[in-house]
Amino acid sequence: MIPLELYILLASAMFTIGLYGLVTQKNGIKLMMCIELLLNSANINLVAFSASQPNVNGQVFALFSIALAAAEAGVGFAILIALYRLYGTIDLDNINAMRW
Repeated sequence: MIPLELYILLASAMFTIGLYGLVTQKNGIKLMMCIELLLNSANINLVAFSASQPNVNGQVFALFSIALAAAEAGVGFAILIALYRLYGTIDLDNINAMRW
């Protein structure tokens, strides 16, 4: 059995990498990947804590989170494709469609 502390360490490392990428990246696809890292680190915590106790509530929440992440990825990539068709780039600094 792997100790719970190692799962928490893995999840915190993934969360840190995702947060760093979210702050520093300008490419839309890289931002989507960093958001997925953040969600997956939360899923690791949910499943690890659920496995360490006799209930399955964390695993059910992780399944809902995975479904939400899949929907978010689909909508996000559709928006990025539409922006690429309009502006010819997915660099979010060069796109000012949401600005006045």
